[in-house]
Amino acid sequence: MPLVRIDLPLTTPSEDRETIVEVIYDALAGVAGAPVDDRFMIVSDHGPTGLVMDPHYLVDRTERALIIQITLNAGRTVDVKKRLYRAIADGLHERIGLRTEDVFINLVEVPKENWSFGLGQAQYAD
Repeated sequence: MPLVRIDLPLTTPSEDRETIVEVIYDALAGVAGAPVDDRFMIVSDHGPTGLVMDPHYLVDRTERALIIQITLNAGRTVDVKKRLYRAIADGLHERIGLRTEDVFINLVEVPKENWSFGLGQAQYAD
């Protein structure tokens, strides 16, 4: 159900990239109820002009800051969303030492019929 886009600085070590994917998947499954094996993620790296983030808007960010955009089915409560943000930010801090201020997350909610996992079918459509 979720489609995750992760935009990283080019300087992010490859072992950290794998851990970032794991942390996000674990949070989606554990907090947001994503199905087992529902792992669809796009990881892109960017040079300094390809990942533009204001260093001081609402929090102070470093050059390690990343953007996580998650497209998922609509319907989760604000509490679940807050717990998801916290689980991802805390997990990245614990596992790779990324400051929680450097974790920018955006959720995009869509109706279930907006997904096709192949075969030209809308598998989640009622």
